[in-house]
Amino acid sequence: MGLDIPVDVILSGEGAEGIADEAAAAEEAGFGRLWAAELQRSATIPLAVAAGATSRIELGTGIALAFTRSPFVLALEALDLDEISGGRICLGLGAGVRRLNRSWHGAEYDPPIARMRELIAATSELISAMAEGRDAASPGEHYDISVVGYRRRTAYPRSAIPIWLAAVMPGMARLAGRRADGFLDHPVTTAEWLNDTLLPAIDAGARQEGRPPPTVSGALICAVDDDDPERARRAAACTVGFYATVRTYADLFARAGFGDRLGPIRRAFLAGDGAALADAVGPEMTARFAAAGTAAEVHGTVRAYVSACDRCDRLWATPPHHLQSSRDTADWQAGIRRALGARSR
Repeated sequence: MGLDIPVDVILSGEGAEGIADEAAAAEEAGFGRLWAAELQRSATIPLAVAAGATSRIELGTGIALAFTRSPFVLALEALDLDEISGGRICLGLGAGVRRLNRSWHGAEYDPPIARMRELIAATSELISAMAEGRDAASPGEHYDISVVGYRRRTAYPRSAIPIWLAAVMPGMARLAGRRADGFLDHPVTTAEWLNDTLLPAIDAGARQEGRPPPTVSGALICAVDDDDPERARRAAACTVGFYATVRTYADLFARAGFGDRLGPIRRAFLAGDGAALADAVGPEMTARFAAAGTAAEVHGTVRAYVSACDRCDRLWATPPHHLQSSRDTADWQAGIRRALGARSR
C-alpha cells in the first residue's frame, strides 16, 4: 500500500563524489526532495554538488540556521543554488535554540519570532530585488535593510524562491502560517503534537493574514536493518535521546508521557554512553518517536504516522545521526530507499 505523498530524504555522503552519488540514488529511487541539514555540514554547499548530479529532484536547505547569516547572504546563497539547479531550490529556515546560536555562533537570538519574521521579509525582498534588477528595502527593528544601486549580473530562473519554516513550538508555527510557503516539522514530534499543537497554530497564522495555509511536511526518524532490526531500533533510540536533552523540547516529551525519562537520558548523553542512552530511551519511547526495524516494519509505521496526521502533504524521512559513523549513515540511507522510495511503494 502506497503513501500517496512525496517523501523527502536528507542529503548525505562522504566527499563530493559521495554526496553526488547519494543525490543521484535518491533521485533514481523517486524521492521528492533532498534536504541538506546544518549539523555536520553546512546547509548550502552540499546542495551545489547535488544540483550538478541530478536534474529532477527538488533541493532544500533543511534547515539553515537563519540567525547565523545576514538576509543578504541568505539571498545570495538561495539565488546561486537556484541558478545552479535550474530553479529547484527552496530555502528552509529555522531558529535553532538559544544556546546554539549564542555559544556556537555568537549570533543574536531574541526575540526569535519577531527576528524570524523580519528576516523572512528581508530575505524575500532581497531575492526579488536582485532577480528583478532593482533597489531593495525592508525596514525593521532587527533587520533594517536598504540596498541602493547594487545589481547582480546573473540570469535567474525565478524572482521568488519558496521559503519553508521549521518549528517545534506553536509561536513559530503560527509565523509559518503567516509568512512561509511551507512548514517543516521536526523529526521527534508526534502526529498528536502536529495535530493538536502545530496545525492549529499554522492555520491561525494563515487566517490572520487571509491566505491559504502553507504546505505541511511531517518528519520521522527512520532506521532500517532487515538482518538486525534491533540495531536499527537502538540507533533510532540514540537520536531520539539526543533531542530529548534539548530543554526547549521538554514539554513535547512530557506530554507524550516520557517526562520521567529525561533525567536519565541526559545523564547517559553527557557520559557519551550510547548503550546507556539507548536503554534510557527504551523501546516504547523509540517506537513513539521513530520508525525502526525491518523495511516492512518501517513502511508500516510511516504509513500509520501519515494516516494519523490531520494534514501531511509530504514526509521528511531522516536517518539516525547521533553516535553514527559515515558508514552507518550510508546504511540507514540505503534502508530508507528500500523502504520508502517510490519504486518500493
